[in-house]
Amino acid sequence: MEIDFNKYENKLVPAIVQDAMTKNVLMLGFMNQEAVDKTESTGKVTFFSRSKNRLWTKGEETGNYLNLVSLKTDCDNDTLLIQAHPEGPACHTGSDTCWNEKNQSNFGFLSYLENVIEDRRNDGEHEKSYVASLFRRGINKIAQKVGEEAVEVVIEAKDDNDLAFLNESADLMFHFMLLLQAKGFHIRDVEKTLQSRHKFDRNE
Repeated sequence: MEIDFNKYENKLVPAIVQDAMTKNVLMLGFMNQEAVDKTESTGKVTFFSRSKNRLWTKGEETGNYLNLVSLKTDCDNDTLLIQAHPEGPACHTGSDTCWNEKNQSNFGFLSYLENVIEDRRNDGEHEKSYVASLFRRGINKIAQKVGEEAVEVVIEAKDDNDLAFLNESADLMFHFMLLLQAKGFHIRDVEKTLQSRHKFDRNE
C-alpha cells in the first residue's frame, strides 16, 4: 500500500476511523509512516499526536483501544480509512464518537420503520392504524400473527414463486418487529445477542 505522505508539509495524512461493525465514523487522527507501521504490527490504531509530538496509541492511557480491522487509502493515496473494533468510547470527552453521537447500528429503512411503528403505537392520532390496533389487542395477538406469517414463509419457500416468498418474508419481518417492541426490544438488541455468540478477529 502506497501512501502519499509528501502531499502535506508535515508529512502527516488524515486518518478517518470507522467502526467496522456499525460503520459509524468515530474520530479523525493523523498518521505518519511510523504510525501506520505500528498500527499494522500491533493491531492497535496508533496516530502521530501533533500536540504531544510523538506516536500515540489510542487508548494507551484509558484502555479505550481501537482494534484494527482494515486500513485503506483513498483514490489519491493521501487519506486513510481505518476500520476498527472500539473498546469503549472513541472521544476523550467520553462520547462514543467525536461528534457526540451514539455508536449504535443503523439498519437503514428497517430503522426508519421501527420509528414509524413506535410512533403509531404511541401517537393517539394514529389510533385507527393497523399497528395501533394490533398493540391494543395485546402481545398474544401479535405473537399469533408472527406465527401465522412464519408458516406462510415456510409454505412459500417450498414453491418457486420468489415474489410471493419475499412478500411473506416482509410480512414476517414486519410483525416480528412489532413483537420486539411489544417486548420492549429493537433489532439492535437481537444484533447484540448474535454478536455475543460470535468471536471476532482483526481480519473480519
